[in-house]
Amino acid sequence: MAIVTEIGPDLYRISVYVEKLNLQFNHFLVNDEEPLLFHTGYRRMFPEVREGAAKVLDPARLRWISFSHFEMDECGALNEWLGVAPNAQAACNFLGAALSVDDFAIRPARVLGPDDRLQTGKYSFRYCSTAHLPHGWDAGVLFEETTRTLLCSDLLFHFGQVEPVTESDIVGRSRDSLVQMQSGPLGFSVPYTPQTDRILESLAALEPRTLATMHGSSFRGDGARALRDLAAVLQETMR
Repeated sequence: MAIVTEIGPDLYRISVYVEKLNLQFNHFLVNDEEPLLFHTGYRRMFPEVREGAAKVLDPARLRWISFSHFEMDECGALNEWLGVAPNAQAACNFLGAALSVDDFAIRPARVLGPDDRLQTGKYSFRYCSTAHLPHGWDAGVLFEETTRTLLCSDLLFHFGQVEPVTESDIVGRSRDSLVQMQSGPLGFSVPYTPQTDRILESLAALEPRTLATMHGSSFRGDGARALRDLAAVLQETMR
């Protein structure tokens, strides 16, 4: 069952916990004139996430569907959402559209370039390109300029059935989870490239006050410091 929590003005976290992975999958719904969903979730999660969204608004009203990169927990249910929302359109960068989304999706995507704005009504989301952070070369995130909310995908991910929002040490949780994943059977790691520090610094310079994380608690507080501390953690654990 999806748990719905309003974590900011008109911003709803729709969370599905998968016990066997000890991991939350969070989807963020912006209730505005042109509603936005960030992360579609897996296709198999669609009924739960749709039911959660319906507690906030009629899913048919969705106008924008966005995500960081082409991965099944990010956009696996894209076509299901496009099917229930006839005016909805995916929004991603050129690489995402050209290499994956425009072939995968039933409707073409709106292409967002660096610093393009996606207006949903009273909210304005700036597109920030983050190639290979957290994963693919098509990666990017959205920053809402009024509430200073960063929809940051897998950045700062951490395990557990945790609270919707925390003001405590989210970077420590993320470090522990990265080390656990790296030492596990999959040998998981986050790509660390010559651009990683620059990208994290560019996100920190936005001075976000809320970090809406895909896996784990969202963070409320000094987002700039958290992102700079994350850069140090990635240097320590991934280089």
